[in-house]
Amino acid sequence: SSVQVQKSSAVVQRKSYVPSSRGEYVIAKLDDLVNWARRSSLWPMTFGLACCAVEMMHMAAPRYDMDRFGVVFRASPRQADVMIVAGTLTNKMAPALRKVWGKGWELGHGGEVGIIPNIPVLQVYDQMPEPRYVVSMGSCANGGGYYHYSYSVVRGCDRIVPVDIYVPAPCRYHPCDFSSLPPFLSFSSPSGCPPTAEALLYGILQLQRKIKRERRMQIWYRK
Repeated sequence: SSVQVQKSSAVVQRKSYVPSSRGEYVIAKLDDLVNWARRSSLWPMTFGLACCAVEMMHMAAPRYDMDRFGVVFRASPRQADVMIVAGTLTNKMAPALRKVWGKGWELGHGGEVGIIPNIPVLQVYDQMPEPRYVVSMGSCANGGGYYHYSYSVVRGCDRIVPVDIYVPAPCRYHPCDFSSLPPFLSFSSPSGCPPTAEALLYGILQLQRKIKRERRMQIWYRK
């Protein structure tokens, strides 16, 4: 069968997707079920580092009530599947963001990494079970923010761990062009620094949309 797609007053004929086998159809439906379960029960591991942590706590309060989306804070990384990096990540704090067995990290100016062997560092990110996700909250976590040129600050937590969602904090004192931002960074008005609780909540909703599109079991099945 065909599906009619209306686009700029023109009708384009496209064939509807048909799975190549019955097994792939079953795997696709299992993917949908697993993704629904994952996005409906996100358990963040809080990593509050500065003023953004106050807004992160505000999101858990009754006014925004993140529990209605299945988001429940956990105190242990072994029970969490999301880490919210909220605030300024310093060079001294960066090793606590990740766990490295048999080696330690020494960060230079701006987050350049050097390795010191045989120093066990027992920390957060690698203790989280797979699949795991990271939300970077605020300008400082995204790229150093106001302290970008400081000798003691990592210029973005994505230098240490892979980041899935960025929650920006546009400056309220300077004009910002929001039209150039990608969809998951777009806001109708400047939120200031730190970003508001609803900005973080919007980032969580975008993470749920990202999880909904995952096809982990299908990738495994096609190997």
